[in-house]
Amino acid sequence: MATTGSSSFKTLSKTLLRSFSSKSSHHSNHQQSHKFLEPSSFLGSWKSPNDPKDAEKKLAQLRRDYAKQVKDVRKEYIHEMELSRLEKLRKEEARKEAIRVANEERKRLKAEAAKVRAQERMIAEEEFRQTLLKERAEKLEYWRTTQKKHEGKKKEMRELLHRQSSMWIDEHDLERTMLAGIVEITPL
Repeated sequence: MATTGSSSFKTLSKTLLRSFSSKSSHHSNHQQSHKFLEPSSFLGSWKSPNDPKDAEKKLAQLRRDYAKQVKDVRKEYIHEMELSRLEKLRKEEARKEAIRVANEERKRLKAEAAKVRAQERMIAEEEFRQTLLKERAEKLEYWRTTQKKHEGKKKEMRELLHRQSSMWIDEHDLERTMLAGIVEITPL
């Protein structure tokens, strides 16, 4: 029993909180903006005649008029609902089109950014290639200068040896002369 009372209290309190909520929902917005029809002419219009047949005719006429009015109201409601549905479809199509345009723009910007990055990468690779070629040229030049220095030192050593030696032996004949010197033990 206590649980039933507390659950109904919770339900009632939630309902009251929702009704006093400052947050405007679709339902409350609709209630505020709803336009009511004029009061029906049928209400309070019945005056009972003395003749039952006459009363029956009036009642049948009243029912026909009421049915006609209800039919018109239903037609108007169906028309309004169709307009509302078409408006929702139009908004949905517009939203989808906006999303599609935004996606295309994002893809276009992404492609442009990729092109820019590719160009920057190509420029960096070309600069790297140029730097490598420059370094290779510098290394080659350094190697040539060191080779020239080395050759120059060899030449100087040969000349020094030539000046110090009384007899100069060509490099072609050096092996033969060395072999002959080893075989024959005569001073050179």
